[in-house]
Amino acid sequence: MKLVVQRVANASVEVDGKITCKIDEGLMVLVGFGENDTTQEADYLTRKLVKLRVFADEDGKMNRSVMDIGGKLLLVPQFTLYGKVKKYRPSFHRALAPDKATELFDYFVDKCSEHVDVETGVFGAFMKVSLLNDGPVTILLEKEFSQ
Repeated sequence: MKLVVQRVANASVEVDGKITCKIDEGLMVLVGFGENDTTQEADYLTRKLVKLRVFADEDGKMNRSVMDIGGKLLLVPQFTLYGKVKKYRPSFHRALAPDKATELFDYFVDKCSEHVDVETGVFGAFMKVSLLNDGPVTILLEKEFSQ
């Protein structure tokens, strides 16, 4: 499982010309699942994500989490995080099958929602993601348990 985490001043997702979700201060997260991912990876990365200290404290140091600041998450499913490029065209054979990925994404959303407010992109849709990266701060998180 891979997450591309961006600290944002605001972010939104547009599908078919309509804004389907938006957040103000928080984290916009691209979420990708690999072929062997399970709820175990989702549980682990939920804990890491909601406790990730990338927001400034009163001294200006990155020492506060999205929970600490009362921010939101915008979770966007992104199978292309598992793209493998040998020549010029990416292959996505390492990505989890769409039906299983949908279930795991929904599970991940539910787990994150236990800690903070969550908005989501639309699984399987062509989305236009807009964001104002704050910093910029971009962190890669991933976890693959050995099978």
